[in-house]
Amino acid sequence: MALIAILPGDGIGPEVTREARRVLEQVGDFDFEEASVGGAAYRETGHPLPDATLALAKRSDAVLFGAIGDPEFESLERSLRPEAALLGIRKELGLFANLRPAKLFAGLEEASSLRPEIARSIDVMIVRELTGDVYFGEKGQGTTDAGLREGHDLMRYDEAEVARIARVGFETAKRRKGLLCSVDKANVLETSQLWRDVVIEISAEYPDVSLSHMYVDNAAMQLVRDPGQFDVIVTGNLFGDILSDQASMCAGSIGMLPSASLAGEGGLGMYEPIHGSAPDIAGQGKANPCAAILSAAMLLRYSLGMTDAADRIEAAVAKAIADGARTADLGGTLSTGAMADAVLGALA
Repeated sequence: MALIAILPGDGIGPEVTREARRVLEQVGDFDFEEASVGGAAYRETGHPLPDATLALAKRSDAVLFGAIGDPEFESLERSLRPEAALLGIRKELGLFANLRPAKLFAGLEEASSLRPEIARSIDVMIVRELTGDVYFGEKGQGTTDAGLREGHDLMRYDEAEVARIARVGFETAKRRKGLLCSVDKANVLETSQLWRDVVIEISAEYPDVSLSHMYVDNAAMQLVRDPGQFDVIVTGNLFGDILSDQASMCAGSIGMLPSASLAGEGGLGMYEPIHGSAPDIAGQGKANPCAAILSAAMLLRYSLGMTDAADRIEAAVAKAIADGARTADLGGTLSTGAMADAVLGALA
């Protein structure tokens, strides 16, 4: 029986993972084990990623992650803040590829920041590199010769890191419409020039995929002007973080977008909603569980090979939305649990 590790985390993380687990229990038999991570783990153990939590993640078949972050810990040194756990687990599990789909569910046109006729066209998969870039480069603070405080963060990639995420992008595009847009800032950044050069080299292996390139500032503009032009976007860690959050508002709400973090094709992966811990609404039953539920569907598809069950969950979310189920972020009044009940009802 597959073991699913659940790492609820902070804020609304425990609330949304609880509902995602209910949906998983409806479609299959799994073993579940929970462990603390982030701020919750720091309170318990003095570290945001305890050894026991990491060990559970490594021996599981897949990890369902909630959310991390709490203003209480902002004064800690960076390595002890809740966010360090997320970076650490990605690195320890070798999760270099992040898949973030953004698609508007029928009925949510008015929730999108875009005009309905434009919003309906969005159906994009953003493939984001996860273990490089400025998030993992050398960083620090110091003082200039003039006595001014300064900070630095090194943006770097080597060609092997770019090549492996490029292949994930091309393989993903092959399974969709065959269109891959590589997003960089090659007109300014040497890191991006290397990125573009390597992506072009890898494209020779995929003659059936049409490759295009776009600077990140233009990509941000095009996502709101004409999102339907995109099929798959492949980009670096920093740019991918920003563009995927932007895409979430094009699709109605950040509470609707799941993600998968993978070490390659198949096998162990970590699945999480792209939203944060939202401490301002934690414990109030206001959080939208759909992103966590859809993340559970991705878990079934990519780590456990349960495509039919994943399709059923996604269809159930779509039906619940079409039938009028809405949490506050979508302009409705349903609680977190009631929204999950609507999905479970559609699933049945």
